[in-house]
Amino acid sequence: MLALLQIVDLLLSVLMWIIIVQAILSWLVAFNVINTYNDFVRQLLYALDRITEPLYRPVRKIMPDFGALDLSPMVVLLVIYILRNIILPSLASAA
Repeated sequence: MLALLQIVDLLLSVLMWIIIVQAILSWLVAFNVINTYNDFVRQLLYALDRITEPLYRPVRKIMPDFGALDLSPMVVLLVIYILRNIILPSLASAA
């Protein structure tokens, strides 16, 4: 049981870093620091979007529209933080 919880914690940690990298890259694209005409950058952004969009979609349905400001990555990061620091340790101590 403990090994399974450690694997879940590792996966949540990787997902957290994927969301952070995607947010930083989207800011760099928005401020024209990174050129999206580059194939590698475009494919990286596409892959990160494909990974994170299923997580953001339910949050975007619930949250109000703030225009250009997308807070769904922040909400998903908050949920990951709660899972990693509150729920998983509770499950580990119960097991």
